[in-house]
Amino acid sequence: MKTTDAPPAGASQERPPVAKTNAAPSKVKSSEGGVLNLFSHGVLVVWAIMVIMPLLWSVMTSFKSDKAIFTSPWSLPDSLHFENWSRAWSQAHMSDYFLNTVLVVGGSLVGTLLLGSMAAYVLARFDFPGNRFIYFLFIGGMSFPIMLALVPLFFVLNNIALLNTLHGLILVYIAYSLPFTVFFLTAFFRTLPTSVAEAAMIDGASHTRTFFQVMLPMARPGLISVGIFNFLGQWNQYMLPTVLNTDPDKKVLSQGLVELAVSQGYKGDWSGLFAGLVMAMLPVLAAYIIFQRQVVAGLTAGAVK
Repeated sequence: MKTTDAPPAGASQERPPVAKTNAAPSKVKSSEGGVLNLFSHGVLVVWAIMVIMPLLWSVMTSFKSDKAIFTSPWSLPDSLHFENWSRAWSQAHMSDYFLNTVLVVGGSLVGTLLLGSMAAYVLARFDFPGNRFIYFLFIGGMSFPIMLALVPLFFVLNNIALLNTLHGLILVYIAYSLPFTVFFLTAFFRTLPTSVAEAAMIDGASHTRTFFQVMLPMARPGLISVGIFNFLGQWNQYMLPTVLNTDPDKKVLSQGLVELAVSQGYKGDWSGLFAGLVMAMLPVLAAYIIFQRQVVAGLTAGAVK
């Protein structure tokens, strides 16, 4: 028994026409992709150089003497002058400014994440009259210029005896950061599965326990991401403490750096100024390097289901 069918006698054994492939478009696409890839990598390299070079130059300059800064600004230091850092830390009172900044940013960051996550969870998970209105009210707060709120904030804090205090500045930082935090976390809580929360409710967990023990640990990537953004904004904040915190003993790092630069006058302690500048930058760089993966995971969560 034959396994293949032979063509009948007299039938023409013509082969089916072979489809012609045109390799030119694929070559064009590959060349275009290569050019685009080369261009994008070139832009990234230029951007990296623009960001990294000033940072490295600041670190290098902080270990130089004042004479070397002006005579050979682009050369490596002949020796590491650690006295620049000790002078900026003690004589320029950078230690006090650093402690005040840690207290203010730490307290405001905890309050912002706690209140923002609670508000975002309610807006994302519960339907009630006015839900969308409150949500868009938070979004509207993101577009409100801080310049217009400086004078009212000054008189409000003055009337409640919180002007020139660290806890008053903490409350202002929390209010300033809440709109973005609620906006970010509301979208993040909507991507979390509802089945886990429903299972916890069936097992007898209250809304408070479900939030703190079930939903909040699941939202850890989003909390870290928005926490890093708030940390960057609050650590580098200058306008709010300048207006609301004029007590010399309670100034933060941004105010201290400006005061250090202005108080030098013609003395020109540039090495101490660069040392203080690097001190202010190191915590921000360390926080981003440590939580880099969590930030990327929080930003991309919910993009692919």
